[in-house]
Amino acid sequence: MKLIAALMLAPLVLVSLAARSDQKLVAAQSTISFTTRQMGVPLEGKFRQFGAQVDFDPHKPEAARIEIVVDVSSATLGMPDTDAEMVKPDWFNAKQFPQATFKATAVKPLGSGKFEVSGKLAIKSVVRDVVVPITLTQSAGNTVAAGTFSLKRLDYKIGEGDWKDTSLVADPVQVTFKLLLSGVGPL
Repeated sequence: MKLIAALMLAPLVLVSLAARSDQKLVAAQSTISFTTRQMGVPLEGKFRQFGAQVDFDPHKPEAARIEIVVDVSSATLGMPDTDAEMVKPDWFNAKQFPQATFKATAVKPLGSGKFEVSGKLAIKSVVRDVVVPITLTQSAGNTVAAGTFSLKRLDYKIGEGDWKDTSLVADPVQVTFKLLLSGVGPL
């Protein structure tokens, strides 16, 4: 019963995360995508539902609070059979672990709108430290936070059982994001 209640509340959590500060995620103009290889062929997918809580002053990055929550059941490769497989226990196990989260622990300025964001990435109860390079650009009162980083799917138990064979599905996964934010101060 708790699991059903949590799944029903997940979309509300995603919306409320974006509503906690003056800075807002413009979800309709934001993307989180991923690229992997199956038998050497690149496969590109995306997450259709995610939220963000952002409290970021470009002039005080050390005080930043950044949290991203992704609804893993919203993953799609654009193929219904494959999409149905991704939510199963061997992959994201969306029933037991409906969300993946990234929570920043430190933000280091690199100059020219570039930052290095260290944080904790949690997928399927596995939490690992990651460093994510981010480039900020601004236009018309909005800020775009964009970047790419790699992870190893097996580190997060994504693709268990027969799917552990990396000759079928490669271990490295490239994650690319473009988050449109309103309310961020000038760079």
